[in-house]
Amino acid sequence: MNISHIEHIGIAVKSIDEAKKYYEDVLGLKCYAVEEVTDQKVKTAFFQVGQTKIELLEPTSDDSAVAKFIEKRGEGIHHIAFNTADTNEALKTAEENGIKLIDKEQRKGAEGLNIGFLHPKSTFGVLTEFCSKNN
Repeated sequence: MNISHIEHIGIAVKSIDEAKKYYEDVLGLKCYAVEEVTDQKVKTAFFQVGQTKIELLEPTSDDSAVAKFIEKRGEGIHHIAFNTADTNEALKTAEENGIKLIDKEQRKGAEGLNIGFLHPKSTFGVLTEFCSKNN
């Protein structure tokens, strides 16, 4: 699978503008990118912390997965993303090891990364994402 590091931690928020104040004013981090991912019905904002990023996720539609997450669980940690050399290969390896997949094939995510998610029912309650730059 060749995981090199935690790529980012996704945090579901109702408002990126409100949440940014905490990350910038209190923690002293700098938001370096805000982007809408239309097919996921989400707006994202990124902060770099060492080699890892914090990704804020704001729903852009009431029927988005992030909106449903916030409605059910409230704001907070939504997922953890691992950087891998090949998202499709990582998904295949996970499935071969009995992990239920949300994505059978990689798709495009924020920052142009290839992404794929594992179902939290197979990963001890943690929504897990694989990310890669190539392929």
